[in-house]
Amino acid sequence: MRRPPLLVGLVGLVIVLAGLLTGAAPKAEALPGPVRCRGCWQPELETSWQWQLQGRVDLSLGVEMYDVDGFEATRSLVRRIHDRGAAAVCYVNAGAWERWRPDADRFPQEVLGRSNGWPGERWLDIRQLRILAPIMRDRIEMCARKGFDGIEFDLVDGYANRTGFPIGAQDQLRYNIWLANQAHRHGLSAALKNDLAQIPRLVRYFDYALNEQCFQYDECGRLRRFVEEGKAVFGVEYHLATDEFCPQANAMNFNFLRKRLSLKRFRIACR
Repeated sequence: MRRPPLLVGLVGLVIVLAGLLTGAAPKAEALPGPVRCRGCWQPELETSWQWQLQGRVDLSLGVEMYDVDGFEATRSLVRRIHDRGAAAVCYVNAGAWERWRPDADRFPQEVLGRSNGWPGERWLDIRQLRILAPIMRDRIEMCARKGFDGIEFDLVDGYANRTGFPIGAQDQLRYNIWLANQAHRHGLSAALKNDLAQIPRLVRYFDYALNEQCFQYDECGRLRRFVEEGKAVFGVEYHLATDEFCPQANAMNFNFLRKRLSLKRFRIACR
């Protein structure tokens, strides 16, 4: 699913600045170390790709990476992606409950917060890892069993939104790091979805980044850190014309697409 219909980049920046002014910035030493993903697939800085979460996945594009819905994808689909010489990335919503998922009844009411702006979705209380960990671990294992190469965890910036819970930046860091480390333990590389304000702390845990609308919101400079670390940056714009962002995206060595919010087959690649 896409970013919530909020200016999360601006909100996240305000939250981080407030923490710095009050002396509440999280300390690096409080965070666990990264789990290495030895032998895991990792995209090159320049990697052609498709992000399709709805409809029959079009495998005729000749791209090097497909990011598809983890629940909807079958082992056969992942195998066919591999047969075309491409990598398969498993989309999983890690920050919000979705009422249509087969495991929706595993989430108790106490971890369900406000609507995130999309029908049938509610923010999760990521502080309650004791409850969420078994569910998310099973989702990660599902991706691994189906043969995926990597995983995209969506909505991992709840701390910068009105979730209904007092989620802080440190809570988000711990949760996101746990997700990345779990992915690595299961042989999957991990994409950091949005959460631009925490990139300096998270870049060493994640293998690549996936962003929505950073050019529209003038946030793309924060993603340079991934490229500087030799890690790919993928992204989409929904409302800008390609000539409004593609030249800059290419200059920054980002892999950007023009997509529609439905995230079906339609795509215009910048390069």
